[in-house]
Amino acid sequence: MTFYRTTRLMLSSAVILSFASSAFALDGNDLLKKINDAYAQQGGSIAAESVDVSGTTVTLKGASFKPAGTPDGVKLGDVTFSGVAEAGGGYTVDQVAFPDVALNKDGVAIAAADLKLNGVEIPADTTKGDLDSLLFYKSAHAGAISATKDGTQVFAISNADATMTKRADKSGLDFGVEVDGVTADLSKVDDPQSKLAIEQLNLKQLNGKIAMKGGWELAPGKIDITEYSFDFKDVGKLNIALSLSGYTPAFAKSLQEALKTVRSNPNQQDAQQSAGLAMLGLLQQLTFNSAQIRFDDASITSRALEFAGKQQGVTGKQLADTLKAMTPIMLAQLNIPELQNAVSTAVSAYLDNPKSLTVTASPDKPVPLPMIIGAAMGAPNSIPQVIGLKVSSND
Repeated sequence: MTFYRTTRLMLSSAVILSFASSAFALDGNDLLKKINDAYAQQGGSIAAESVDVSGTTVTLKGASFKPAGTPDGVKLGDVTFSGVAEAGGGYTVDQVAFPDVALNKDGVAIAAADLKLNGVEIPADTTKGDLDSLLFYKSAHAGAISATKDGTQVFAISNADATMTKRADKSGLDFGVEVDGVTADLSKVDDPQSKLAIEQLNLKQLNGKIAMKGGWELAPGKIDITEYSFDFKDVGKLNIALSLSGYTPAFAKSLQEALKTVRSNPNQQDAQQSAGLAMLGLLQQLTFNSAQIRFDDASITSRALEFAGKQQGVTGKQLADTLKAMTPIMLAQLNIPELQNAVSTAVSAYLDNPKSLTVTASPDKPVPLPMIIGAAMGAPNSIPQVIGLKVSSND
């Protein structure tokens, strides 16, 4: 009797656990739906031939991604979501792993490996307009990526990493991107004139890195890109910084809706006109805070002067002296004496000793973007004053 009671108890427990397991099993199709709800804000969608669920792992079999405005989707293969858990109607995912990429078309082969996202948050509701309604990931990684043409590698990166961090008060997020080991082979360029320039400027093999840092504060829609740099050996480092306000989640949604309207209209001429009017209306919401473009030279300037001078039968030094003399004459046409003097001084100092050249726009207070556009169309000579334009060198 004891044996039968024990057996009955074990069977009952197994049935209960089975029902519990079924009740709490992940809904892979709902996960895919939530992802598409988030992607819909950007106009894209993900499809899968089937969805496989095993414990906390969800696999999208034969997945493909269709970007907005494109007739065909991009085949991804099997995409694996590991460590999936429900969270307030949405989902959290420890890691999303993508299969390696190997494409070959018209003699061009593209390969990419070790593609993954970590710390993914898939929202339950994408309409609230707050930080929790955005598709979010803590980090993204790509291993080696290369492009090969007719058997010769023309472009490659060793790895790329991106991070996003939510601010503690959920007012916004900060982000960063680093792309290392960027190489480009320009030695196979066919055009004779371009080939000559590449050889003379010593640009046959480029080697460098790309980086971006910034943040987004949702309520005022303030985007601060503090660094967007391209740093290449024996060339130099170009860095762009920009700050705008008004790019709120509501603005982004309105922008996407305008783009959807354009794509869905079979009459593209009418669609473009409507889109132009819609964009003018949206631009009313944006405000310019500041911007800066800076170039730190790593010998490319002297080589460029020598190359350009040789084309004109003069030395690089002679060409630099000519440019220094021409700069104030050309700027005089703008009828902005203060800017003319500042630019002439900066250019002269840079050409004499190329170190850095910086263009900064920093108005005393934020300027509505339409005001800048209006000034550019009606009174171009007022632009430097409107945006607080300054030029400096070797600082």
